[in-house]
Amino acid sequence: MDIVTDVAMDLTETPDAVNSNSFKELENMILECAKLDRDINHFVDIVQQVTSNVTSQQPETMFSLSESVKRQFEMNLSQLSDSDLQKHPQVIAFKDSLSNGHDQAGQASGRNLEELDEDIAVTQSQTNFTCPLTTVEMVNPVKNKKCNHHYDEKAIVTLIQNKHSQRKKCRCPVVGCSNSDVKESDLVPDQVLRRRIQMQKRNSTKP
Repeated sequence: MDIVTDVAMDLTETPDAVNSNSFKELENMILECAKLDRDINHFVDIVQQVTSNVTSQQPETMFSLSESVKRQFEMNLSQLSDSDLQKHPQVIAFKDSLSNGHDQAGQASGRNLEELDEDIAVTQSQTNFTCPLTTVEMVNPVKNKKCNHHYDEKAIVTLIQNKHSQRKKCRCPVVGCSNSDVKESDLVPDQVLRRRIQMQKRNSTKP
């Protein structure tokens, strides 16, 4: 899904593509990816639920198990609504990225590349790309919808899971933050920040 978002972000930087149907096509692709992700997760959950009740490894039992998984999966899918896909984290991130990309493109119109590059450099120098958990530059930044703080995805998810295994809540690791219950559902991929980090890396390698 990140690739689709990256392509969309590239399009926002292309003047001729502003009124293009490409954005709608990319949105449809993101929705299809989100649907596939949702269906796979449902299937895995059903398999785990059904197999947890299996006490026999006889062939007839395994055949019955397969049929049970299939029936339950089809029943669950029939109860799902595609409108819920709009709430999928990657779909939300895609739309946020497009919105931010269009805003930046609008601000950049009529200005020369040198001015734009200077603004980008200043913005990057004012932004902290370091994860508060790992204290190194983020690779896949996610934003907390509650407190708006950023973390590297792998680091924060690992922390949340470790805390939950101890039956504890996960507090936001940013010093001074009052958010005492960070959940995975609060995290949204920040594709704009990810691109800015990548851009900084490219600029730092230029002679």
